[in-house]
Amino acid sequence: MLSASARLLRLLSLLAARPSWTCGELAERMGVTDRTVRRDVAKLRELGYSVDSEAGPWGGYRLRAGSRVPPLILDDEEALAVAVGLREAAFGGVLGGDQAALSALLKLRQVLPAGVAERLGEWDEALVRLPWPEEGRLRPGMLLELAAACRRGERVRLSYCDGQGRSTVRDVDPYRLVHTGRRWYFVARDVVRGWRTFRADRVEHVNPTGQQVEITDPPDAAQLVSHNTANGPYPLSARIRLPLPLREAHRLIPPTIGTHHADGPEATVVEIGGPDADGLARYLLGLATPLQVLSPDAVREALIHRTRELLRSVAPNTPT
Repeated sequence: MLSASARLLRLLSLLAARPSWTCGELAERMGVTDRTVRRDVAKLRELGYSVDSEAGPWGGYRLRAGSRVPPLILDDEEALAVAVGLREAAFGGVLGGDQAALSALLKLRQVLPAGVAERLGEWDEALVRLPWPEEGRLRPGMLLELAAACRRGERVRLSYCDGQGRSTVRDVDPYRLVHTGRRWYFVARDVVRGWRTFRADRVEHVNPTGQQVEITDPPDAAQLVSHNTANGPYPLSARIRLPLPLREAHRLIPPTIGTHHADGPEATVVEIGGPDADGLARYLLGLATPLQVLSPDAVREALIHRTRELLRSVAPNTPT
C-alpha cells in the first residue's frame, strides 16, 4: 500500500500524463477506491494545484494548465529520454546557446535515480562525437526569436550574412522554421525577391516592424528547403527517374541532396544539383541502382561514358 504522500505524487503524475481521467480510471491505475481518489484530489487542491472536475458518467478530472507548475514527475524511461535530449542540445549545438541546456542537464543528473544515471553514464562512455565546426553555430536565443516572428504574423527586418560573408538587410514575412537534421532554416517571403530560405545560423538580427501581414498560398516549407539545399549552390541540375516508391527514393537520395516528386505509386522523379555533368554522372553511378536520366543530355551522355569506362575496366574484352 502506498503512503499518502507517495499516492499524491502518483496521482499528480497521472493527471499530468494526459488531458483527462475518469475517477474510475484513476482508482484502477492507483489500486484504490473511488472515494480515495476524490479525497486525494481534494488534498491536491488544498496544496494549490488546480484540478478541474466534470460531473456525469463521462466526466472526470484534469489538471488545469497555467495556474501553477507542478513538480515534474518522470518515470525512468522518460527521465533517460529527457537527459539524452538535453545532452544532445548541450553538446551538439542544435539550439545555439549551450549553457541553458547544459545547466538543465546538470540539475537533472543530480536527482536521477541510480539506475537511470548508470544508463546515462553508459551512453556517455559509448558515444564518440566528431568536433562540431564553429561555422554553423546558432546565436543563443535565435531560434526562439525566429519562431516568435513566425507566430506573430508580423513583417520583420532581417539582418543576414550570406555564404560569401556579405551582410544585407531585408524586409521579410516570416513563415516557418525547418530542421534538416544538421541545420535550421528560416523560410520567409522576401518583400522584394519572393519566397526564400535563410540559414538560421547566418541571421544576425530580427527586428519587428509592427506591420501585420497575411500569408496567402504559401509554399511547402520542407520542399522549398529541400530544393534550395539540393540545387541552390550548384551550376547544373539533373532530373532522374527512379523505379522506386517515394519513401524508398528518400532513403536512397536524402531530401538534402535531391528534391523528390512521386511519379505514380512505384516511381519517383528526383532533381539533383552538381558541379558539372561528370560529377553528377559519378554520383548517379555510385547509387548502384537502375535509373533514367530525364535531363539534361550532357548528364545522360556523361553517365553512359562513365558506365562504358567501368565495363572496360572490369571486362576489357566486353563490347561497349
